[in-house]
Amino acid sequence: MAKGKDKGKGKDEDEKPKGGMIKMLIFAVVLLTLGAGGAYGAFAAGLFGGGDAVEEDNNPKFVLKGEEDPFAPAGDDKKDGGGEVVHGDGGSKYRIAYYSFSEPFTSNLADSAALVQVDIAASTQRDGRVLQWIKQHELAVRSAILTELAGTPEADIYTKAGKDRLQNRLTGAINAVLTENEGFGGVDAVHFKAFLIQ
Repeated sequence: MAKGKDKGKGKDEDEKPKGGMIKMLIFAVVLLTLGAGGAYGAFAAGLFGGGDAVEEDNNPKFVLKGEEDPFAPAGDDKKDGGGEVVHGDGGSKYRIAYYSFSEPFTSNLADSAALVQVDIAASTQRDGRVLQWIKQHELAVRSAILTELAGTPEADIYTKAGKDRLQNRLTGAINAVLTENEGFGGVDAVHFKAFLIQ
């Protein structure tokens, strides 16, 4: 019988080290996984690896008043033969540049026989790339603007609040086209130069 007890003890003792070994292996795998995850996170954050993994921000930048815009269209400094633009001290610290659409927009209104004709400009406080992109994608931008005008209820055209909503929607439409095509919007507002309802 003593031999049977010894055999039983021997089996228990043999099983304990196996179970302990499995636990140690699982613990080691967990530690390796956490370590690899931490290393990947540090590499992705650019903490090591030479900093090559960090992408440069190539989006249009804000341009301070009086600061030169590296992407300004040629001849943008002077308007109508006048002198150099001098900015005042008030308002925003950033300069505002405008893109004026050469042709007005004419559209029917939602659920109405009325027509609206608007002449608009878009403004940005960012560098000239935004203006270049509007010009480059003007066909798609015009289409988006006409779609927004056609979806405008006639009642909105007669109130200031309705016109404000329309300006916000037009701004969003232009930015959506620029974001889709260039990866960045940048238009801050749309301004009415002329507004006619027929």
